[in-house]
Amino acid sequence: MPELPEVETTVRGLEPVLAGQVLSAVEIRRPDLRWPIPLDLGERLLGARVVRLGRRAKYGLIDTDRGDTMIFHLGMSGRWRIDPAEIGKHDHLVLTTGAGRRAALCDPRRFGSLDIVRTESLDRYAPFAVMGPEPLGNRFTAAHLREALKGRESSIKAALLDQHIVAGLGNIYVCEALHMAHIAPGTKAGRIGTERLERLVRAVKDVLGSAIEAGGSSLRDYARPDGQLGYFAKQWRAYGREGESCACGGTIRRRVDSGRSTFFCASCQR
Repeated sequence: MPELPEVETTVRGLEPVLAGQVLSAVEIRRPDLRWPIPLDLGERLLGARVVRLGRRAKYGLIDTDRGDTMIFHLGMSGRWRIDPAEIGKHDHLVLTTGAGRRAALCDPRRFGSLDIVRTESLDRYAPFAVMGPEPLGNRFTAAHLREALKGRESSIKAALLDQHIVAGLGNIYVCEALHMAHIAPGTKAGRIGTERLERLVRAVKDVLGSAIEAGGSSLRDYARPDGQLGYFAKQWRAYGREGESCACGGTIRRRVDSGRSTFFCASCQR
């Protein structure tokens, strides 16, 4: 599933194509993805000018001059294709700009979603209203984590995946950040001291920043809008490396927690 760096990379790839452009054609090629597509989405986008593109957690945001924001989620296998030579059967939304550029949302498995809301009410949008701070933002600090984790007996890995605590972190980058911070994924969240939390916050920001710079991870069907694969997978320290040597000389192990694979090194993660 595309995670936060992949969504951020996608938004950055769409920006030079859509930002400042009037949408001269909006083609919705099916009534639903994971959920029904709003019936008025096409009408509200057609003729509107895109004024800003952004991201909240794993959702992409496209703001227009009409005060609307289209919200997209890439689901399991979704991606945007820029100026495709042909529109394929899995291209479910096609945006055409006045400059003649096209952006097609391709989602073979249809686990993604599309929605449109008033920009002024974005913070009240149901998925966003309960989310914690962005991990790359100034509000994500050791002090925030200390307060949010107080008294929690769940593992630190489970806590970091909780969108109420921090928005947008997924399995891959939580494994990577915990490895970088030398914290065992099963450590009880409420028992981690401030110094280690500060190390963890730095690790989260560093891992995400490096992944965005590398264009995300080439997982299954994920590719950037320009069609290129992300290369952060080549830099993974722990994820997907079961049985391989850790940088510390130990061995990367794998276990399954709540149906998700956890990769870690028992030698350097305490």
